[in-house]
Amino acid sequence: MRNLFFLALALSITSLAHAADRPPNVVFILADDLGWADTTLYGHTKFYQTPNLERLAKRGMTFTRAYSASPLCSPTRSAILTGLSPARTGITVPNCHEPRVVLEATLPKAGPPNQKAIQPTPPTRLKTDYPTLSKSLKGAGYATAHFGKWHLGPEPYSPFQQGFDIDLPHTSGPGPAGSYVAPWKFKDFDADPGEPNQHIEDRMAKEAVSFMEKHRDQPFFLNYWMFSVHAPFDAKKELIEKARARVNPADPQRSPTYAAMIESMDDAVGTLLDTIDRLGLAENTIIVFTSDNGGNMYNEIDGTTPTSNAPLRGGKATLFEGGTRVPAIVVMPGVTQPGSRNNTVIQSEDYYPTLLERLALAPAQQQPFDGTSLLPTLKGGELSRKAVFQYFPHNPPVPDWLPPAVSVHRDDWKLIRIFHGGENAAHRYLLFNLKDDLGEKSNLAEQNPALVKELDALIETFLSDTHAVAPTSNPKFDPAQYHPELEGVSVKNLPAAEQRKKQEAK
Repeated sequence: MRNLFFLALALSITSLAHAADRPPNVVFILADDLGWADTTLYGHTKFYQTPNLERLAKRGMTFTRAYSASPLCSPTRSAILTGLSPARTGITVPNCHEPRVVLEATLPKAGPPNQKAIQPTPPTRLKTDYPTLSKSLKGAGYATAHFGKWHLGPEPYSPFQQGFDIDLPHTSGPGPAGSYVAPWKFKDFDADPGEPNQHIEDRMAKEAVSFMEKHRDQPFFLNYWMFSVHAPFDAKKELIEKARARVNPADPQRSPTYAAMIESMDDAVGTLLDTIDRLGLAENTIIVFTSDNGGNMYNEIDGTTPTSNAPLRGGKATLFEGGTRVPAIVVMPGVTQPGSRNNTVIQSEDYYPTLLERLALAPAQQQPFDGTSLLPTLKGGELSRKAVFQYFPHNPPVPDWLPPAVSVHRDDWKLIRIFHGGENAAHRYLLFNLKDDLGEKSNLAEQNPALVKELDALIETFLSDTHAVAPTSNPKFDPAQYHPELEGVSVKNLPAAEQRKKQEAK
C-alpha cells in the first residue's frame, strides 16, 4: 500500500511537471452583444449579476477601455481570428449567413439620393486564405475546437476550413436557431435526454467540458463563442422570475428576461472555470473574455430595450462608445497580476498577436497585423501604439445612428469622421474628450481644428494602410431628399410616413 501511495504521488508530480513544460492552453470566451455596462465589472449595473466574471477577473487583468473592432458581430469575429481590421478584410456587416458568396468589398457607382456618401458592398464570407489564430495554434500542435456562434460563412468557409478540429453546433446563422431553451433547430444537436428544457449555453458548456477532459494532457485551444446575449430574447423561466423580483422601474436596465440571459451566460463561464480548476489546468491556461460589440438598444423585450449602456452613448450598430466599448478580461498565469485593472486602450485585433508572442509562435511569412501584442501591458508596462480605429461605413436605422463613418481613439480624445457628411462633399467631424465627457455630449471639433486635422491624418493613414474600400461622395445626392433631422433617430420611433420614407431610402 505504501508503495502504491508513492507511485501515485510520483505520477501526480510527473503529470504536473509535464503540464508546466507544455505550452499553455488557450480558452477564448466571446459574448454576443454584451455591453460594457452589462456586467458587475465596472460598477454600472445593480440589476445584472455576474459573479463568475468577477471570479475570472480576480485571476487576471480587467481592461476598462477595451474596444470591439466594430459595433456589429461578424466584423469583430473576423478581427479576432485574423488580427486584421474590418477595413482590411472588408467584412463590415453581419451578412455572412446570406446564401450569396462575395469575397471582396466593392463600391457601387452611386447611392440613394438622400445619402451623401456611397456605402461599400461588403463580403459575405471570411476568406480561407487568411492566416487565423486557430490555424496558427493547430499548426503548433494544439487540439482546436469551436463551440457556439460562428457567423463568418458556411462551408467551405466554416470553422473546419479555418483551423478547427471540432465545431458544435456547426451553424452559420446569427442566433441560437429559434430559442435558447430546447428544443432548438440545429441539425443533430439538441438537448440531452432527460433535459427537455436545457439552455443552449448549458449544453455547449457541457460539450466544452468534454473537450477539455479529453485533451487535458495536450495543449488545446477552446474557442467558446456564446450565443448569449443576442436575440431572440428568452431564458429559463425560473431565472426570469428570479430577476423579476429585483426589477426597479426607475432603472434603465429592467428587463428580467435579459437579466436571466446574462445569468445563464455567467453560469457557463463558471462551468468552464470549474472544469479548468478540477483538471488542475488553471496555472497553465490563458483565458480571454470579451464581447463582439456593445449592448442592444434597438430591440424590445419586457416593454423596454434589452439593456442600457449608460453612462455611454448609443449601442450596438453605432460608433459611439456604447457600440464599441466592451468588457474584457485577460488571464495569463505568470504574466498578469491577479485582480489587476488597466485603462490602456485595446481592441479586438490585439488578441491574436498577443497570443502568438506569449506562446513564442512566429506569424506566417509576411503576415500583417492591424493589432499589436498586449504582452507589455499584461506585464504591467506601457504600449507604444499611437491610436486604435473602428471602421463602420454603414448607417443602420437604430438609436444614435450615424452616416458611414470611421473613428480614432488616441489618449483621451476620440474623433469620428463622417464620410462626406459636410457641405460640398467635405467630411464632417465629431470630437470628444472622453475623460471629461464619457457620454459624448459635447462636440469639440469647431473649437479644436488643429487637433481634428491631426487625428484625421491618422484616420487617412489607417485607411490607406488597410487598403479600405471607403465611402465616396454620392453623385446622385439630392439635397431636397436629405433629412438631417432624422440622423440618430430609430425607425421605430418615427411617425409612420417618415418610417416609410426612411425604409424606402435603404
